[in-house]
Amino acid sequence: MQTNLPANVERWLQDAAAKIRTTELAPRAEHFGRVESIGDGIALVSGLRDVRLDELLRFERGQMGFATTLDRDALCCVLLDTAEAIEAGDKVYGTGEVACVPVGKGLLGRIVDPLGRALDDCGAIDGDSYEPIERPAPPIIARDFVVEPLQTGVLVIDAMFALGRGQRELIIGDRAIGKTALAVDTIINQKRSDIICVYVAVGQKSSTVKRVIEAIQTHGAPERCIFVVASASAAPGLQWIAPFTGFTMAEYFRDRGGHALVVIDDLSKHAATHREIALLTRQPPGREAYPGDIFYVHARLLERAAKLDKAAGGGSLTALPLAELDAGNLSAYIPTNLISITDGQIVLDSRLFQEGQKPAVDVGTSVSRVGGKTQAPALRAAAEMLRLDYAQFLELEMFTRFGGITDEQVKGKIARGRRIRAILTQPQYAPQRLTDEVALLLALQDGLLDALPLEKLDVFRAELAGWLDRSAGPVVAAIEASGQLDEAGRAALKASLAVLATHIAATTEPSPPDAA
Repeated sequence: MQTNLPANVERWLQDAAAKIRTTELAPRAEHFGRVESIGDGIALVSGLRDVRLDELLRFERGQMGFATTLDRDALCCVLLDTAEAIEAGDKVYGTGEVACVPVGKGLLGRIVDPLGRALDDCGAIDGDSYEPIERPAPPIIARDFVVEPLQTGVLVIDAMFALGRGQRELIIGDRAIGKTALAVDTIINQKRSDIICVYVAVGQKSSTVKRVIEAIQTHGAPERCIFVVASASAAPGLQWIAPFTGFTMAEYFRDRGGHALVVIDDLSKHAATHREIALLTRQPPGREAYPGDIFYVHARLLERAAKLDKAAGGGSLTALPLAELDAGNLSAYIPTNLISITDGQIVLDSRLFQEGQKPAVDVGTSVSRVGGKTQAPALRAAAEMLRLDYAQFLELEMFTRFGGITDEQVKGKIARGRRIRAILTQPQYAPQRLTDEVALLLALQDGLLDALPLEKLDVFRAELAGWLDRSAGPVVAAIEASGQLDEAGRAALKASLAVLATHIAATTEPSPPDAA
């Protein structure tokens, strides 16, 4: 039979006819449910009897969610996308899978949402593989002692509340007194280390998240950071899975012998999201209306931070969760839960912040349960009396408010304490090297700062790094490489510091000597 069709159309018809002849026509079973109701980020779905807890569900227009409660006739699905296009009666399909996210080096430097979808303009995410967001914590047998230091670059923390690789240290305090700033400075300081950083924003304002990312891009090493963002406008389901996503992305590097740091900003908002989801899905409320499993949720999350032994690769994952207090109330439900889960807490005090002490760390209530075991030997030797001297000063200063002090010994302790407080005050986005921290404490310990007016201590700190690089380069290299300081190096460092202090006492523009 002859046709007047073009040759390409005729070939297409022939191929289609061949495919039809080879297609097996048979009945196919399709399992799906229906949306019964939708609202507040929660969908009530019926007809999916074989769905498991936490299984991903797909709606007919492509939106995703996960099953959170399973009843006899229906289930509650927490949406991971906007609910605007979902209506009652829409089809819902079970996927048989749990939520997974891309992991690998392709995420470094990228801004993603908790499902691993790109939020920047740098193209698609190129992950090495996909891993579930919920993973078991490393067993006890696979863990090692936390002895390697994690330098934050913040003197008050490194000197008094040292952190170790594999530790979980809570940063807690009232709203807007520097919790995020402290965590960001820690991330910025890792540009000098081999640690991969993951910043997780949970329920934060978009403007706040933007400032954090810009600060890290300006002062840190963004090419070794991953930003997981679930802003306040994101679906509650996305905010809930965000911390788990951050840990999964960091565990990729830990499990391959690397070192990672996860900052969760913050777990108070995550707890509020968990409470919101629980109440909407009609789970029974407990203390402060939180469901009974809130402790378990945060415990199973933070237990994933660990230092692995050599047989497991020797990697580490350190967690810095943030939490917000209400009027400084450390005895509230969520703060007490997190304090009992973590290995210590850095408590920020609003009164210190208002007085200009930044970072506003309360040295009386802050603690690190790992502490000196992870400190570099040089820093530990220089800071051994710091906390006691500072605590004595704070107590004496309180008594000076009631009248004059005539005892010369007491006056000396107060003068020294004021210099301790001055060097513990540190500007934002200016983390210090280990050498600079050791040098500052040595100068304080040996009385080299006693002759300097308090207003010139900031000049001393600002000039310190460049001065030491030029006048004591070999000592700087030795401390940065090994964390140790021998007697000869200590003498050379003290001599250099004495010259700097003398110059600054006379002028604010010292001219350093030639390098030895």
